[in-house]
Amino acid sequence: METLVVGRITAVFGVRGWVKVYSYTEQVETLCSYKPWWVETASGLQQLVVDEWRRHGENLVAHIVGIDDRDIAQTWCGNDILVEKNKLPELQNDDFYWYQLVGLAVISHHQGEQIRLGKVKSLLETGANDVLVIKGDSESIDREERLIPYVDQFVSSVSLAERRIDVNWDPAF
Repeated sequence: METLVVGRITAVFGVRGWVKVYSYTEQVETLCSYKPWWVETASGLQQLVVDEWRRHGENLVAHIVGIDDRDIAQTWCGNDILVEKNKLPELQNDDFYWYQLVGLAVISHHQGEQIRLGKVKSLLETGANDVLVIKGDSESIDREERLIPYVDQFVSSVSLAERRIDVNWDPAF
């Protein structure tokens, strides 16, 4: 089973086994539509089922089936929430999940040349737009880290099949 981290159980909430949950999803409530949740334990993945949840400030609070005590809920705090990748909704042709972009080679088309800048190490959310964090590798022009806004002005194409992102970016930046 392929999983993806989509959130984290951060703290207990009240005395009846509820927990605070931080969501890594763009829309916080989306986390609760992914079922079931999985948590990595010393004995392997364990399934958690949420029967109630609600918005709490910028994040969520949730009740996990079978956990009705604050002390038991505390044992789940600090754990990442994983979901099966195949449970994620299908995206439109030009949309990608961040995890799909990590590890792709980045090729700059600058002044008539194709220059490998490295691979996508991660992405950042800035509010205005997402940003690709590119780390130079053994095949790239250098070992530098570059930040490239993930906008049409700079990202010309993404090919998951070729494991490649083409950008219009000056390698000197």
